[in-house]
Amino acid sequence: MHFEGDLRSRLDEPERALDPISTRLSEADLTIVNLETSVGSGGTPEPKRYTFQAPPSAFDALAAAGVDVATMANNHAMDYGPEGLNETLAAAERAAEGSPALSIVGIGEDLEAAFTPALHDIRGTTVAVLGASLPDDPTADPTEQWAAAPDRPGIAVALDPEPLLAAVAAARAESDVVVVYMHWGVQGDACPNDSQANLAGALAEAGADVVVGSHTHRLQGAGLLDDAYVAFGLGNFAWYTQASAATTTTGLLTLTVDDGVAVGEEWAPARIGSSGLPEFADGADAHEMRTDFADLRECTDLEPPGGR
Repeated sequence: MHFEGDLRSRLDEPERALDPISTRLSEADLTIVNLETSVGSGGTPEPKRYTFQAPPSAFDALAAAGVDVATMANNHAMDYGPEGLNETLAAAERAAEGSPALSIVGIGEDLEAAFTPALHDIRGTTVAVLGASLPDDPTADPTEQWAAAPDRPGIAVALDPEPLLAAVAAARAESDVVVVYMHWGVQGDACPNDSQANLAGALAEAGADVVVGSHTHRLQGAGLLDDAYVAFGLGNFAWYTQASAATTTTGLLTLTVDDGVAVGEEWAPARIGSSGLPEFADGADAHEMRTDFADLRECTDLEPPGGR
């Protein structure tokens, strides 16, 4: 999600910015999104093709719409450089103290902070949420040079997976459910690549119960990897362009988790309209789109939930 193009004017009234989809977003006990933008008003644009920046009211809009956690471990969180990141971190701290509160993960003032999970108590069940980015081409993607370090702010980067795997293991020790939201894959590809598949397996082994991804700007397959639920790519959701059927086909994934295992999966399919917001499908159209989403599993090693 972001607030570029026609979506920007919605932030004039942040508490109502996402009204058309807020009912859907607020239905879950815990709602998580990837926020694909820098947040602030200053800084210097990075020398890259696309630079995104939204005002701090973007956090207010997400919280008002029912979003509980946003990951910012992606290739746009530092589009306005270190100064822009400092503004983002300050705004994230205020958002975490707001009412309703919004947790921001995947960025931080140093390596430890960037890999620190958000912890949410859901009627006695502790859910830990982490965010991280795995650049497909580190030579072309600025994410690597934006990586948080022990003495430098930045985003959680998993080119070296050990800090992420250690954070997952630590979260496993103190939480009932561990969710990892990854920014990974090759843009435009409908199938996960080897790096996605390998890291998904490592995350599951380290203790992740749910692994969800984005970055490819289109949907990828979802299902069970042993006892872990993996959704390799959820595509765009609130996005400023409608370039093709693949990039505008989207949806809302709702998982029911019992004792750390995803026992229920609901996919509410949608298409991004001219407003930049998703318009949910129904009837025969929704049925066909759900079938298409399930078919994406064919190029993965995942199993359908309940199909074993």
